[in-house]
This record gives sequence, structure tokens and C-alpha cells, in this order.
Amino acid sequence: MFVQERQDAILSIVNENGKVLVKDLSQQFDVTEDCIRKDLAVLEKKSLLKRAYGGAVSIRINSHQGDVAQRRNEYIQEKRVLAHKALTLIKERDTIFLDISTANVELAKLLIEQNMNVTVVTNMVDVIIALSAPCNVSLFFIGGSFNRGRDGFIGSSSIGQISQLRCDLAFMGTVGVDSFNDSVYTYVPDDGLTKKAILRVSRQAYLLVEKRKFNMEGNFKYAELEDFQGLIIDDTPDAAILEKLKHYEIEVL
Repeated sequence: MFVQERQDAILSIVNENGKVLVKDLSQQFDVTEDCIRKDLAVLEKKSLLKRAYGGAVSIRINSHQGDVAQRRNEYIQEKRVLAHKALTLIKERDTIFLDISTANVELAKLLIEQNMNVTVVTNMVDVIIALSAPCNVSLFFIGGSFNRGRDGFIGSSSIGQISQLRCDLAFMGTVGVDSFNDSVYTYVPDDGLTKKAILRVSRQAYLLVEKRKFNMEGNFKYAELEDFQGLIIDDTPDAAILEKLKHYEIEVL
């Protein structure tokens, strides 16, 4: 086994189990403990794990950054990359659902710039504001209980309205993805239940994921990776994550 292959395998183990022991890895890969320690040092330098006494632990982060207002002006370039990739999937006269996601605000702006003749359904206020400018986009917004932190309408009333719809495409947001445990997260349970409803009424759904979110998680699992037609990512994820994604048989853009 090549060094890179061993390190990728170690990363898969630590992400799946949360921790690894040097002595166990040494036996599993039939190399010295010093060799394993060097591997862990390399992976730690890449911020892929954190070394601990006798081994290493995963470094998945839950920042508890639930408010959209906190994230609106962060990682703008990455969100624009996601939006441009998403735009290539949209055809004239499609009906698309733009979920609560700051990347979807950038996608809404692109729909105006391209003067596309589509129907947008959304429960996010910033998307509604963006599409209020003169354009060819037909706008239908989901009402209900307004959650200021999420900048949108979520909960039972919103779910009731969504259940009556049928959409060609949905572009979904997430606060974190765990590819090793097949989990897609959000922070707020009502937001997660609303997202589940969107998935149920959409013929195809794509998850918008900034690369950094593969090391993040939230408090509520709202989907599994198989629930999506594909993932739209701003940059190529690490080899171990990319290899794991192949098992889910979904498109990676």
C-alpha cells in the first residue's frame, strides 16, 4: 500500500469511528508505530484530524452558527461557485425550489442576470428580496411561521403548503455533511422537517456544499446522501471523502 493510500484509509477510519489508536493502526497496516505517528502528523497538518495521546480523534465542528445573518457575507466566492454550477442544471420553464441557503441567494441573482423564464418557489426572505427586481422569473413564496434566525418560513404551516407542490428541481442548503455516516445536517428541527418536505415534492434535488462543510455538523439530521440526485461542491474534497461519496452513487459536480 502506498503512503497516500494508507493515510486516506486512516482518515476514513477516524471519521467513521471518531478516533483511532496508533497500536491498532500499526497492526492493521503492518507498519511500525512510528510510521503511523508520521501519518497522523501529516493528516493533522492538513487539519483533517487531531492527534491525541496514543492515537487521534476526528475534528468535526459544530459552530452553532444558526443565524443566516451571521453567514450572509461569509465565503461569498465559494457560494458564487456553487450558484454558477447550479445554474447549469436549470432549463427554461423549470419550476425550482430554492431552500434556505445563503448560496441560493447568489443563485437567485444569477437567474435575474440570465433573464431566465423559470418559476421559483422559496421560503427564504433574502431570495424573495433578490427576485423582487424586474425579471422573467415567476415567484411563489411559502409563508407560515417566520424564523428570523433562519431568515425564512419553516414549520407545520409551511410544510402544509409545500406538500401541495411539485417541483422539477430543488437546491438545498446544509450546515454540515458527514459522508462517513451518511448524514446531512441543519441546526433547527423545524428547518429540517421543512427541508424533508421539500425533498418529497421535488423530482430532483441537489445539495449545495462548500468543501469546508464536510468537516462540520449540525444538531438535526434531515437527510441521507442518497436522498439527493447530486452534490454541488465548490472545490474537490479530500480523497477519502471523495472515495466515500462514490459509494452513494450520486452525481458530484
